[in-house]
Amino acid sequence: MKAVQTGAGSGPARSGGHPRPRSLLRRIGRWIAVAAALLVLGTSGAGGWLYTRLSGNIQGAGVDGAIGDNRPSATQGGENILVIGSDSRKGAGDGYGRGLTSMQSDTLLLLHVGGSGKWATVVSFPRDSWVRIPACERGNGTFSVPHHFKINEAFAIGGSTGDTGKAAACAIKTVEQNTRVRIDHFLVVDFRGFTGMVNALDGVEICPERPIHDRKAHLDLRAGCQTVKDSEALGYVRARYSLGDGTDIGRIGRQQEFMRALVARAKAKLYNPGALYGFLDSATGSLTTDPELAGLKPLHELAAGLKSLPTDRISFLTVPNYPRERDVPSDRANVVWNGPAAQRLFTALALDRETTAARLAETARQLPPAAATVAVTVLNGTGVTGRARETADRLRALGFRISGTGNAPAPAQRTTLTYPEGLADQAGALAAHLPGLVPIRSARAAPGTVTLTIGPDLPEVTG
Repeated sequence: MKAVQTGAGSGPARSGGHPRPRSLLRRIGRWIAVAAALLVLGTSGAGGWLYTRLSGNIQGAGVDGAIGDNRPSATQGGENILVIGSDSRKGAGDGYGRGLTSMQSDTLLLLHVGGSGKWATVVSFPRDSWVRIPACERGNGTFSVPHHFKINEAFAIGGSTGDTGKAAACAIKTVEQNTRVRIDHFLVVDFRGFTGMVNALDGVEICPERPIHDRKAHLDLRAGCQTVKDSEALGYVRARYSLGDGTDIGRIGRQQEFMRALVARAKAKLYNPGALYGFLDSATGSLTTDPELAGLKPLHELAAGLKSLPTDRISFLTVPNYPRERDVPSDRANVVWNGPAAQRLFTALALDRETTAARLAETARQLPPAAATVAVTVLNGTGVTGRARETADRLRALGFRISGTGNAPAPAQRTTLTYPEGLADQAGALAAHLPGLVPIRSARAAPGTVTLTIGPDLPEVTG
């Protein structure tokens, strides 16, 4: 992790998109700064104590050791902050989601602050994203086995013993290895503080158009405007299948609307020291960050840098994706990243280049060939027995059709991906799962198949 910078030298990334979320981000930063200042000033001699108390609520956790050394190079400008919504539900959140045996990750966002300090990009990772989860250190010192699964499982693996630092480390490691974008800072927001914030403000008003009955969310609400708090508030933002289209994307929109109402309610209580303190105490008590961000001052500086950005220079994006059922017919529950489009997005972040929603939509419009239509020949050029078979098995699990495996005719100094004329798109679809590997057209390539020749530098196969 590195020290956070703000102002002209850094700042979040840019874009176009949804006006409400963009203005909400600015509004939250501005309001928290004003609220904290008024709370301290309004309590005169107790101001120093309150500042120390609120700042001390924020937990710092070092994660570099648990992430390891196999990390992407530093971003060429700007900073990347991974924001994780945690579902541990200890304390105030226990009424919802009983039976969980580990910490859960509900929301995963990557905030890129552009190096110029003039733009920012916020990228959402659907929690149903099917990716490769690397070996991660658990809180008890053991390591998990690399495998493919939903991206939100990474936080649960690292947090299997309740260690938020280890949970964040596994989430960071997973994001880094699947995107090749280095994470500089992280911020975990725990549901432990959510109900405390809502209750400190005597609830938040919602206005559902239809009655809501959701057993999983422990939710039973009538239609029309009403004030919710405690488990009802938590259930409302967590409900998925009984509201809207039943997707994560729909739930994200509802959560944004609820947070908008929460901030408006907090502003209305601005001059009520008791309510204001309860809100900020719960908010800061729900945060765990890397040591450099652990305190009111660095978080305020980050918020101030975001606050100064024009609304049209903050982009809210979602990693381009499509149903995994397209590649693996039996899987109707998960999504796969649109490899070529996703890689363009991640490359832009790594190179500190601004990306807008319109640009991303243009690149995501073209879907890669379905994995089942891509024939792959895997050749082992390392001399290590079993490498071709192991790699073929990983690609087969992603839906690719393995047409053959074997040994390369000569030792390979590096990993190559070759293809004959007419299979450029198929080679690109496979390369999207092998970060950094550039397909090469070859007149000597075997017809009807793309050929992966494994060298000592074989990239980790991503989801």
